[in-house]
Amino acid sequence: MVYMIDLKSVPLHSPSVVTRKTGKEYVLVPVTNNIADMNSVYTLNETGAFLWELIDGETNVEDMIEALIREYDIDEKNATNDVFEFFSEMTKYLIIKE
Repeated sequence: MVYMIDLKSVPLHSPSVVTRKTGKEYVLVPVTNNIADMNSVYTLNETGAFLWELIDGETNVEDMIEALIREYDIDEKNATNDVFEFFSEMTKYLIIKE
């Protein structure tokens, strides 16, 4: 499933993903029929973990970009690219609501 994400999109964590925080990183494990899919485990780096923590079902993509700019003192173009790249990689771990 491919999601069209724009600045007003509001992402949610998929209920079929278990997350574990280890230090400043997160490990994401998809679960199907109560069985972890260990072949699809994904590790988020510090920036990915920061974005993952912003996903609350209320915060939209535009606000996440602003937060990334403030947190990491980067320009808007790089922050926007980073956020959209993150979401393109995370499509199977997220639900996007418009």
